[in-house]
Amino acid sequence: MTKHTKAILDLLDAHYGTDYVCYLHHENAWQLLIATILSAQCTDARVNMVTEDLFKKYTSIDDFANADLKELEKDIHSTGFYHNKAKNIIACCQDLRDKFDGVVPSSIEDLTSLAGVGRKTANVIRGNIFHEPSVVVDTHVKRISKKLGITKEEDPVKVEMELMKALPKDHWILWNIQIITLGRQICKAPTPKCEECFLTEHCADYRKKNKKKTK
Repeated sequence: MTKHTKAILDLLDAHYGTDYVCYLHHENAWQLLIATILSAQCTDARVNMVTEDLFKKYTSIDDFANADLKELEKDIHSTGFYHNKAKNIIACCQDLRDKFDGVVPSSIEDLTSLAGVGRKTANVIRGNIFHEPSVVVDTHVKRISKKLGITKEEDPVKVEMELMKALPKDHWILWNIQIITLGRQICKAPTPKCEECFLTEHCADYRKKNKKKTK
C-alpha cells in the first residue's frame, strides 16, 4: 500500500469510522439479493420504501419464484427498469429454488450465474452476508477512486481488480461504505462540495481545478 493510499484510508476511517453499514434494508441473504437487484439505477431510499411492502407480500424465495410477472412489475414499478428487474427476480429465485436448494450461494461464480446478478451485486452479498472481503464498484466508487488517483480504469471489473491490489483486504468492504457516504454527502456529481472535503490534498481533480483558477 502506498503512502498516498494509506493517508486517504486514515482520513476516511477518522471521519466515517470502520463499522460495516448496509444501506439496503434486509433480514436475510435473499432479501438483500433482491434489494440489490432493485437498486440498479435507483436510490437505496426508494428501494427501501418498495421492499418494506414487497417483503411482506412475498415472504420467501418460493413466493418470488412463483410470482406473476405483471403483478411483480406493478409492485416494483417505482424503482425503474421494472420489466427487466421483475423478470430477473423471478428467474433468479427459480434458480435459487431449483439449483441451490433455496439457499443463496457464496461464491462469485455461483452468484453471477443467477439472472440479474453481476459482480457488483455478487460482491454486495459476499461482503454483507458472508463477510468475504469484496470490492463493490458502483458509480460513486468508480468516480471518486479515479479522482483520488487509486485507479485510471473505466471498466468496473478492471476498477475492482485495481482496487483489490491497491487497498488492504480489511478495507475492501469499508472502501465502498466510506466512499458512498463521501459521494452522497460531499463529493456529489456533478457539483462536489470541495470546500467541505477532507481529502482535497489527495484529489487530482481538485488540484486540476485549482491550477485553472490560478492561471
